[in-house]
Amino acid sequence: MSKGGHLVFTLRESLKMALEAIRDNKLRATLTLLGITIGVFSVIGAMTAIRTLESSINSGLSIFGSNTFLIQKYPVVQLGGHTRHKYRNRKNIDYFQYEELKERAKLPVMVSVIDGRGGRSIKYKNKQARLSAAVNGGDEGAMRSLKTFIADGRDITRQDVEFSRRVAVLGMDIVDQLFPFADPLGKQFTIDGLKYRVIGITERQGNLFGQSQDNFVLIPISTYLQNFASRWTSLSITIEAQSAELYDKTRDEVIGLMRAIRQVAPGDENDFEVLSNTELIDTFGQFTGGVKLFAFAISIIALVVAGIGIMNIMLVSVSERIKEIGIRKAVGANRRDIMTQFLTEAVFLSEFGGVAGVVLGVLGGNAVSLLMDIPAVIPLDWAFYGLLVCSLIGIGFGSYPAYRAARQDPIQSLHSE
Repeated sequence: MSKGGHLVFTLRESLKMALEAIRDNKLRATLTLLGITIGVFSVIGAMTAIRTLESSINSGLSIFGSNTFLIQKYPVVQLGGHTRHKYRNRKNIDYFQYEELKERAKLPVMVSVIDGRGGRSIKYKNKQARLSAAVNGGDEGAMRSLKTFIADGRDITRQDVEFSRRVAVLGMDIVDQLFPFADPLGKQFTIDGLKYRVIGITERQGNLFGQSQDNFVLIPISTYLQNFASRWTSLSITIEAQSAELYDKTRDEVIGLMRAIRQVAPGDENDFEVLSNTELIDTFGQFTGGVKLFAFAISIIALVVAGIGIMNIMLVSVSERIKEIGIRKAVGANRRDIMTQFLTEAVFLSEFGGVAGVVLGVLGGNAVSLLMDIPAVIPLDWAFYGLLVCSLIGIGFGSYPAYRAARQDPIQSLHSE
């Protein structure tokens, strides 16, 4: 038999013996493989969930439009009590600052303002919208900030803002809740008991990260500030550059003007946040980096424990199969054959747990896609890494039992009972 054929025969026999070992010692093998499964599941599940979110953001499910960035008081993610205190102590972004920026900025094609809050009582006759509905205040550019369009009626105008009119544009969720069988245009409804007239409805947008983008009411920003503002109200200003080529210049101009308007001293850091798709992805990456590290640490601990279990089961297997080892050596098997057999068996045992961990991890991680209504992904690279690590665990922790098996004396082995 050629060397290649001999190796294939040895591997095939080792796989058969591994399956027999699992079948003959179901409980022991299951407990041993459970550690491998948990370790691989923890890292593959976390990486799949994170990759699912990253894929959605990178494929265009971002909260900002093209060539658009946002100025606001708080960052998207706040980590730690110290940083929250720092952001809370910043001055609010008020309507005066927005008007100053809009008047003085020359490069942007749009400077718009928006703010919103939920928990308001929105009613039409005996029907009431869900409390999760957002009441947004905005100007004539707010539709672009919300990334939607008017489906019927008209948008908020500059005159609506100047005269603080009680008019409203409704998202389709509000239309479904308050006017399921009627045309809402021209009708009056109430927000916290104050009457507003419907002037438009928006196109249906659907869900983003599990949240409806149609569950809102948009009213003029001036009306919003009169009726719903508080001492904690800080506005968000949306800026759109004319083109991708002018994006950086527009961003630099706006930052400089905001520093001047807010009287930030030279050399001091900005007391406001500049958010864009790039910043959102970077911030998300920093946040998920800790999750990845934690999942990796947990998986390493679980895999080491599982590796010790594999070493234990292989040592037991060697002691139970001493006579078999003696017979194999008596009919011509050398030490390399015996070592290959037991190493392969250890790797197969490890891979069984690894495959189960990968499958469960992918399914568990993609539960995020079901909860948040985003496309599922299969991280083939991490699945490959997981199986590779399982092979290394099998080789690393199976080497000593395989070495002991290969060192057995054939004469003593044949006399073993």
